[in-house]
Amino acid sequence: MLQEKFHIEFLMRNASQNSLWRMISQIDGLSEWFADEVAMNDTESVYTFTWGKSDSQAEIVHSKPQFNIRYRWIGDDESVYFEFRLRKLDLSGDMTLEVTDFAEPDEKGDAITLWESQVEEMKRRLGVY
Repeated sequence: MLQEKFHIEFLMRNASQNSLWRMISQIDGLSEWFADEVAMNDTESVYTFTWGKSDSQAEIVHSKPQFNIRYRWIGDDESVYFEFRLRKLDLSGDMTLEVTDFAEPDEKGDAITLWESQVEEMKRRLGVY
C-alpha cells in the first residue's frame, strides 16, 4: 500500500539547538528517546535501532548539521524517509522540532501518536515543558 507523507511540529521552547541536534543525530541522544539501543556502523553510516527484541536499520541520506537530518529505513522505497528539522522562531526565540515521516493511511494516526509520545520523552530528558 502507498504510504502518505505527514508532518508534525513540536515546540521545544528554550532547548538549545546543540542539545536538540545531539538528540536527533548522535547515538547517545537517539538512545535517550528514540530507541532502546542505537549502534552505528562507522564505515557505512548505517544506524541500528533496537526496541526490545526487534531492530531496524536506517541510513542517513541527507544532513545539514544543526538544522536537519534525514534517515531512510534499509529496505524501504527510496522515496520514503523520516526527517528531523530544527528551526528557531523569530519572535520568541523558541526552538521547534519538525518531524516528517510516512505511514500507510490506516496507520497514520498511530504513527503520529507514537511520535508525540517519543518527543514527549525527549522533552522530559531535556527538561523542556
